[in-house]
Amino acid sequence: MRATLRKAAVLAAVLGGALGLGSLGLSHAAGADPRSAQVLLRDQAGQAVGVVKLTQEEEGKVLVRAVTHDLTPGFHGFHVHAVGHCVPPFTSAGGHYNPGGTGHGAHAGDMPSLLVGADGTGELRFKTDRFSVAELLDADGSAVIVHAGPDNFAHIPPRYYSTTEGTYGPDSVTLATGDAGGRVACGVVR
Repeated sequence: MRATLRKAAVLAAVLGGALGLGSLGLSHAAGADPRSAQVLLRDQAGQAVGVVKLTQEEEGKVLVRAVTHDLTPGFHGFHVHAVGHCVPPFTSAGGHYNPGGTGHGAHAGDMPSLLVGADGTGELRFKTDRFSVAELLDADGSAVIVHAGPDNFAHIPPRYYSTTEGTYGPDSVTLATGDAGGRVACGVVR
């Protein structure tokens, strides 16, 4: 009963505009203002598990606000991915948004981890200057992904040795993904 009430409270907050989302008309019409975008996160079964709002601010930063529910408690990697396509298992969204070709931790789409509480809900709010809303809406679009596990942001000390690649420090998988695991939720930036 308590979990149902918490889920209802999260949904009411989102639908009631606590994030400033207004109505959840989640599509950008041609010629629409590219200063804001919304993302409806869905799990692999197609169930809505959260909403993300991206707002372009005057000083060149994007305010990112997320509210989630029905996710596994703990830290989850939370990234913008390069393709606006979410077909389970969400590999259709491509890799992390990374126009600069940098290693993980410095990808434009790398964002702070999402912490989900014991009740399955999470909230996240931060600002970034690594991308603009207009950039995320261009060309193939983009998607926001919630990963199954925590993101290590490629923070592997050089004393650790990768036997699979014969290198010290982060291996190629860590540099590409942060070892955040599978993709549990995805939403197209609109």
